Amino acid sequence: MRKPPPATGEVHRITTAPEPLADDVARRTRRYLAQMGLRLVCFLAGVLTWGVVPGWVSVIFLVGAVVLPYIAVILANAGRERRDEPTSLVTPRELGSAAEPPVDGGRGEWAP
Repeated sequence: MRKPPPATGEVHRITTAPEPLADDVARRTRRYLAQMGLRLVCFLAGVLTWGVVPGWVSVIFLVGAVVLPYIAVILANAGRERRDEPTSLVTPRELGSAAEPPVDGGRGEWAP
């Protein structure tokens, strides 16, 4: 039987590798264009159904056409901010043992 080669250091995993920048930009561009296409459909539906269907239906389409660009920009700009390591906001402190009570009655001086 062959023995495995000795470990030479850090092993890189594919799950921790970031997505290539070109793929990330292409994915966000496709998502943005799809959302703008949906906005165009909402706008045309709002204009073409005005007076044909109840007014609130057309207004919903037009409100969707107005609000969708803001949502699309926020979603298109959200990317490449992943953090693989959790950030600790508090530094942990070591607590002393409770086995040795203070001699001075709690004023902070410890017995030798």
